[in-house]
Amino acid sequence: MGNMLYQEAREAVARAELLALAAETDIQREAVQKEIQRAKNALNSAFHNSSMAEQEQLGHMQTQLQNITSMGQFE
Repeated sequence: MGNMLYQEAREAVARAELLALAAETDIQREAVQKEIQRAKNALNSAFHNSSMAEQEQLGHMQTQLQNITSMGQFE
């Protein structure tokens, strides 16, 4: 079954990326901001309950979120 917190973090980051790519309106950008916050929370929860390999991948996901934040008004 795997680490559910890790899976949730991975899915949240993927959702944030997709929303950010499609965001055109203020409402859509607000949705991106909320999803980024959910993803950050999921990453934090997952990190403390993950193996070293998962933690490394979570670090890459954190970088993905930072890239999303830097590409638009999503902070």
